[in-house]
Formats: sequence, C-alpha cells, structure tokens
Amino acid sequence: MAWSWPGVDLATLDPTMVIVSREPGGRWYVTFAVDVDQPEPLPTTSREIGIDLGIKDFAVISGGDRIANPRHLERKARNLARYQRRMAREQRGSANRRKARTRVAVAHRKVRNARRDFPHKTSTTLIEQADTIVLEDLAVANMVKNRSLAKAISDAGWAEFRSRLEYKAARAGRHLIIIDRWYPSSKTCSTCGHLLPELDLGTRHWTCPACRTRHDRDVNAAKNILAAGRAVAGKNPGHACGADVRQQGSSLLRSAVKQETPAARRPA
Repeated sequence: MAWSWPGVDLATLDPTMVIVSREPGGRWYVTFAVDVDQPEPLPTTSREIGIDLGIKDFAVISGGDRIANPRHLERKARNLARYQRRMAREQRGSANRRKARTRVAVAHRKVRNARRDFPHKTSTTLIEQADTIVLEDLAVANMVKNRSLAKAISDAGWAEFRSRLEYKAARAGRHLIIIDRWYPSSKTCSTCGHLLPELDLGTRHWTCPACRTRHDRDVNAAKNILAAGRAVAGKNPGHACGADVRQQGSSLLRSAVKQETPAARRPA
C-alpha cells in the first residue's frame, strides 16, 4: 500500500516515530511529526475585543456579537443513551453486544470531534479579526464542582478554547490578555464605572443607577473585560481596574494591583 502526504516526503520519516493506532469505534490513525516553517505574523487589523464566556451564549464579544453555544453533548445525548441501553440489553460476549459497543464508541467520537472542531474554528476566526483579545481567567476546575452546571460547563469547553487562543495568538503575533477571575465585569457600568453591590445570575439586563445607561449583562461584561485589558496594557489608563492581568503573545507579561471595593472581593 503506497502512502502519500502533501508536502511531506514519507520516505524520510523515521519508522520508529510513526504511531499506528485503532480507536474503539473502528477508525485507524497514523501519527507522525514533521518540521514546518514558522508562519508569518498575520496583518494587523487595528481592532481590540473583549470576550465574556458563558453557557447560554458560548461567548459575547465587546462589540455586541454573540457566538452561540453548540451544546454538543446535549444534542447527541439522546442517541448516546439509546445506544447504551441497547448495549446493556445484549448478552455479554455476543456479536450484537460488540456491534452495540461500537455504536456507543462512534457516538462518543462524534461528540469528541465536535468539541475539538468548534474551539479550533472559533479561535482562528477571532485571531484573524483582532490584534488584541482580552479574556477572563475562569476557574473551570472549581466551577465544574457545581453539580447543576458541571455538565454544561464541561460541554462548553472553555479551557480548550483558551488554550487554542494562547498558542494561535503567539504564532500569529497577536496579544492575548488574561484578566483576574474576580474582576466584577458584569456588575460594573461600562459607561461611568459605577459598581453594583449585587447582581444575581438571573438578571440579564440592568440600568445603571448613576448614569441611567441600560446594559445587556453579557455585552457590558465584555466591554469591561476589554477596558481592564487596555488599562494594564497602558492604552487607556484609569478607565478600569486591571487585576492580575497577564498578557500573552508577542508582548511582555504585565501585571497590575487589583482595585475594587471590599464588597466586590471574593476569596481565592
């Protein structure tokens, strides 16, 4: 059987570095590493964006755009549960059970591939659209301890999305800024800076009592996330409190002392 791969001379590959594997769903994979040239930095766009990650919408951009949450597991959970019930009914060791096990593995593979595909495409689009991207440092490991939200948070894939942004920003010459997870982005007015003492999760819109600006909760948070990133990057000092902001990509790391009222503080 002759192998070919665009741009790669397979005859030069070290056979000891080629891995052939088969997954439970029946697909075969050949894995090997090749050296490629460092890509050229992307052309500048003169655009900066802040991103507020969520569950209802996967992401809300500071300009007002929304990226829908694909809910991969939720959409395929019904089929997966049906295949698992069929497998449980089959006799152990039988051919029908092996077939049912393969169907379950294929269903899991589709969810896994969809989860990988979505953050890749979304992060690539955002990297192409903006020179600077600001994101919150979400404590995903702690958030999934909430049983009512654990499945939805895991399905959203925030951690994988962030890791994709990190290496793509460095490769493309973009700036990725991570702001502190406790920065009160949702309950701070992006117009005048007024900080609400409390804002429950069920409140999707609110009006600033100081300047009377009407806010969409998620868009307002994305605007504040961008402002915090700008503040510590020195582009708009004094406009927002930048707390423990880390800038990644082609620029040096930056940090700032967090400044917020005691009522807004939370334990680490």
